[in-house]
Amino acid sequence: MPASRKPHRVLLVTGLSGAGKSTVLKTLEDLGWEAVDNFPIRLARPLLALPPAEGQAPDNAPLALGFDTRTRGFETQRLIEEIKDLQSRDGVEITTLFVDCAGTEIERRYAETRRRHPLAQDRPAIDGISEERTLMEPLRRWSDLVIDTSRMSASELQAEIRNRFRLKEGRMTVSITSFGFSRGVPPNADLIFDLRFLQNPHWDPELRPLTGLDAAVGEYVAADPTFEGAISRISDLLTYLLPLYDAQGKSYLTIAFGCTGGRHRSVFVAEKFARMLREDGYAPSVNHRNLHSRPVDALEWQGNQARPLYND
Repeated sequence: MPASRKPHRVLLVTGLSGAGKSTVLKTLEDLGWEAVDNFPIRLARPLLALPPAEGQAPDNAPLALGFDTRTRGFETQRLIEEIKDLQSRDGVEITTLFVDCAGTEIERRYAETRRRHPLAQDRPAIDGISEERTLMEPLRRWSDLVIDTSRMSASELQAEIRNRFRLKEGRMTVSITSFGFSRGVPPNADLIFDLRFLQNPHWDPELRPLTGLDAAVGEYVAADPTFEGAISRISDLLTYLLPLYDAQGKSYLTIAFGCTGGRHRSVFVAEKFARMLREDGYAPSVNHRNLHSRPVDALEWQGNQARPLYND
């Protein structure tokens, strides 16, 4: 194996029914793992031999395979031997995670959801839980990692998985857009900041044909007495929120800055925050939705309590 190529990372996820295996796999999928549930381990070798999906780098395709007593061909000792055989393969890094939980808590969860335990279709759930624990105990002892979810909520389990298995090379994708309220709010925006309180360059005859990409417009907007205070507070808020979104595994975040027409104030501020985020290590994309829209006095006047007077 070439020294420059990383081993294929594979996480085998197993455990007791109702302990949270599905939550683990869903969280891993949100983190960028390729997740497959109820997967026969004997088919892992052929799966690993398949080429990655189009556009996916081989070194960046970690795989999570879920299995339990419901998986076809389940037999504990044979599974362990199959995993050992898989671990002996060059270029593969195998880790086994066992998701455990107290029997009384699993019984409570089944009662709440009104589902039947897979090993107790016509018996009390506790009987199936006890039988499954006996079957799975050798795997639990042999696994590399054990997470006990007895005292965990679903959100706490998700946070635990994000902390342990987040792909370090990845980071939340941030998009910044400017827009005009008079032409509608972006439907995909996560955070929207309304900049219509700032003085409007549209009403300056010399600045009106320009945009927020022009220095003269930027100087005009920044001269507003409320500008520095507002920008400072928005910056503090984003500095606080972005790491929280990142830690929660959010893949995409869109920050939208709006003014009346979407050509001056929002464009200037969007560019300013894009530079600030780049300095913080993000790589935001920037889109100015209404930059080339035709300036219309009637639309701009909607964003002002009083229409300024000026001479053309």
